[in-house]
Amino acid sequence: MTDERVHIRPEIAVLPAYKQGRQAAASAFKLSSNENPFPPLPGVVEAVQAQTAFNRYPDATALAVRAVLANRFGTTVDEVHVAPGSVAILHELAKATSGPGDEIVYAWRSFEAYPGVVTVAGATSVQVPNRADGGHDLDAMAAAVTERTRMVIVCTPNNPTGPTVTGPEFEAFMDRVPPSVLVVLDEAYAEFVTDPTAVRGAPLLERYPNLVVLRTFSKAYGLAGLRVGYALGPAYVLDAVRACAIPLSVTAQGQAAALASLEREDELLERVAELAQRRDRIVASLRSQGWDVPDAQGNFVWLPTGEGTAVAAEAFERAGIIVRAFAPEGIRISIGEHEAVETLLETARSLVEDLQVLP
Repeated sequence: MTDERVHIRPEIAVLPAYKQGRQAAASAFKLSSNENPFPPLPGVVEAVQAQTAFNRYPDATALAVRAVLANRFGTTVDEVHVAPGSVAILHELAKATSGPGDEIVYAWRSFEAYPGVVTVAGATSVQVPNRADGGHDLDAMAAAVTERTRMVIVCTPNNPTGPTVTGPEFEAFMDRVPPSVLVVLDEAYAEFVTDPTAVRGAPLLERYPNLVVLRTFSKAYGLAGLRVGYALGPAYVLDAVRACAIPLSVTAQGQAAALASLEREDELLERVAELAQRRDRIVASLRSQGWDVPDAQGNFVWLPTGEGTAVAAEAFERAGIIVRAFAPEGIRISIGEHEAVETLLETARSLVEDLQVLP
């Protein structure tokens, strides 16, 4: 026997694995993962159940899904890439553009998977602090771009804080980024956005040839368990992404669910509108309690609990609300079932009045 161990890259050995939002007991509300609380749309389950040829591989290119999306966004099918979630595409983009000695710029705090995406690619993270209101500081992000920068990630609405990037802000930012640097606009929560000034990535693709837009079926479409996301962008960039992708990774069931959901989008958008209205009511109530809640444009709200984050998370859990804690900064709470709203607000009020966790 030998004590020698397989060599692991040092930066990977210390990299924490991605941790999803905590699961909830049957008696509690799981508001930790930004999931859609509605069940699948009518017809989606049937479409998935019809895919019973488990002994056969799925379409490796997800061509049927890409064709529908290309028609919707006015692109070619080669300008659409489908993968098992938009986070998979982030990994593929990082590996396609960046390696040792290269840098990837992104705001922080933002989506917690970004640091791992960069590290796995072998690149270096350049984290730019958010503004005081929780939004991206695009001027600072543009200033952080150097000759070593290969990719910049812009998350709008920003997960977990909630604000969007406006159209004028983003266009001014793009005009400062060299055309050789890829800009990834992560729009995982785009369907929930009600701010008319928010940037919309797809219409800008023709104007900016170094732009890729990410979207997902996990959030608004309620297909988180089937793992389907997509990218829109230049064909040669997405060809490189496809070369980095794990083959055959989007299941036939996932593809069928995406197609069925796209066919029923009117009903989907009614559900999204209901969640957005519920979000706005929760934000207004929290602010009336004294919470300094940033603009919320996703399907979640952010409570800046600071050093009291762990205490606040425990209080929510005792009340039957499972939240996502980012100590020592704050708590993200998903917009879930309407039955959870009263308990959520009562617990938040008790924290303001009794625990005094606000900075």
